[in-house]
Amino acid sequence: MTDEERQTPAENGSASDEAGVSPDQASSVPTGGEGETVKTATEPTPDTERSARKVREGLVVSDKMDKTAVVAVVDRVRHAKYNKFVLRTKKLYAHDETNDVNVGDKVRVMETRPLSKNKRWRVTEVLERAR
Repeated sequence: MTDEERQTPAENGSASDEAGVSPDQASSVPTGGEGETVKTATEPTPDTERSARKVREGLVVSDKMDKTAVVAVVDRVRHAKYNKFVLRTKKLYAHDETNDVNVGDKVRVMETRPLSKNKRWRVTEVLERAR
């Protein structure tokens, strides 16, 4: 035996030996600070929280499709050149699972994953019913 083989882990000074593991097993053992927990693939990590989704309010202009409502959202934007406020209307296709909204209802819609070719929003609540 050589002098290197006779040394105890404390004398050798390597990180893998300090943990009491042979060098070939060192890569599979987590090395972390005191109190650090190791995340597994099944645990949700707080770093991967989804960001806040867009929320808009608008008026239902069509409910002819099954489980879909067309919502017109009006935004006031300042004109770049003339500095006057201009009304811009955008039609959003929103998912309405229960078909309970009617034309003229004021609704709140939330952004969601693509549900069809044009549908990327869903109706979250009816703010005001049409009279």
